[in-house]
Amino acid sequence: MTETFDLAVVGAGIVGLAHALAAARQGRRVVVIERDARAAGASVRNFGFVTITGQQRGAHWRRALRSRDVWAEVAPQAGIDVLQRGLLVLARRPEAAAVLEAFAATEMGESCRLLSAQELRRQHPELDPRQLCLALHSPHELRVESRDALPRLAAWLEERWGVAFRWSTAVRGLDLPRLDTDRGPVFAEAAVVCPNADLTTLFAEELGGYRLRPCKLHMLRVDPPAGYRLPAPVMSDLSLVRYEGYSALAEAAPLKDRLLREQGDALGHGIHLIAVQSADGSLVVGDSHHYDDPPSPFQSEAVDRLILEELTAATGLQGCSVRERWTGVYPSSDERVVLVDAPRQDLRIVIVTGGTGASTAFALGEEVIAGLLGPANSEKGAVA
Repeated sequence: MTETFDLAVVGAGIVGLAHALAAARQGRRVVVIERDARAAGASVRNFGFVTITGQQRGAHWRRALRSRDVWAEVAPQAGIDVLQRGLLVLARRPEAAAVLEAFAATEMGESCRLLSAQELRRQHPELDPRQLCLALHSPHELRVESRDALPRLAAWLEERWGVAFRWSTAVRGLDLPRLDTDRGPVFAEAAVVCPNADLTTLFAEELGGYRLRPCKLHMLRVDPPAGYRLPAPVMSDLSLVRYEGYSALAEAAPLKDRLLREQGDALGHGIHLIAVQSADGSLVVGDSHHYDDPPSPFQSEAVDRLILEELTAATGLQGCSVRERWTGVYPSSDERVVLVDAPRQDLRIVIVTGGTGASTAFALGEEVIAGLLGPANSEKGAVA
């Protein structure tokens, strides 16, 4: 007999795995279908940084808080190491300091602390910016090694929750309860399709109306001087005009004007700084943002140099040797941070369109599964 699952999830990136977890916790029978032999897209090419501070104000910020809590619960069970906690945003310009002060006065600044230049240098002498006006410390964030965390999360879902995985299996068509794959049909009462940047294989017509475009980013792994420890993940002035939780504040406009004059080349390449540290001491540093369809396969050394220059300006680190370079691609939108489309009652297409999948997917998965399958205590198989 052919098994019929309660839910099929197409895509084994963090968005797909988050939906699988939400459904499995309801007691549903779940299968995840992934065209590659392992997750190899944006979910393993990012920082592994679960970012709350700076997310879009309102629902998305709350999603990040909830997703952080799920990460904190799941990580030790799945054998995923939390390598760093918190965030330091280092403001080198008075205009950037004004953004941090305004942010700290909002509900999003709860539990965050503003540090003077003297306080930061006293507490974290390893940070030696070229100049510093103010710093903001957030206790909310956590960081995992994404290229390790994703396979561990998938293995845990299989072992702990009985989620079935169909790796190296491409879905060619979907007419529930049947999903046609290149390895034969799979049957499920409902489905969630999480295509990331593949906007043409499934539901191209539906997705075409959303005006999504691929965003390519540059990433680097660098080796700092031996024994160097980054006290927490770091962001800089450029981040304050990139992340909507900051950039939507009125105080961000004067900062952007100054950055356009002083670092217009960096803004032109969509550069802002995130630096995080791995267990082996190396730093994962990025990133840039280029919008083109299809994304260019080439990685400019000039862009990488600008990213490293911002690392030096923000932290004082110099002479870091580059160990690895890579690019990631995710779908972006000027109109929304997430896309949830319902072509029919038993189907959802879900895309995180702002590059914040690791930060928000667990909460988004809970929202979507509750709407698709009903709350956990409803009759099994019911569709809201």
